[in-house]
Amino acid sequence: MPKILLVEDNEMNRDMLSRRLEREIVLAVDGQSGVEMAGTHAPDLVLMDMSLPILDGWEATRRLKADDATRHIPVIALTAHAMSSDREKALEAGCDDYDTKPIELPRLLEKIAALLPPSIAALLPPSEEKPHE
Repeated sequence: MPKILLVEDNEMNRDMLSRRLEREIVLAVDGQSGVEMAGTHAPDLVLMDMSLPILDGWEATRRLKADDATRHIPVIALTAHAMSSDREKALEAGCDDYDTKPIELPRLLEKIAALLPPSIAALLPPSEEKPHE
């Protein structure tokens, strides 16, 4: 089962995502602990809120991508900021994708599946795969 590091300071968002993702979830409540946990827990993917205490998501992502041990881990930015410049800012910081809050779970699951290596994405339950048309 894919391991996801969720870096989110809002308790309600953490609770909702950790329950609905139905994956192995590692939780961090600020950017600094998120960077540390990425190094110790080796997640398959990081969901990174951008507005975090101690170290914001922009800088936390830059640090993850600057470290040889974590740069390969895909990062999806999660933010309430929905301007196109915000998406560009997230990608410039090193995020591999971007999703806006409120989270639409099917859309987020598609983004997660697209960023996971095929061997790990194959472990996703079939009901969550994008239907073939």
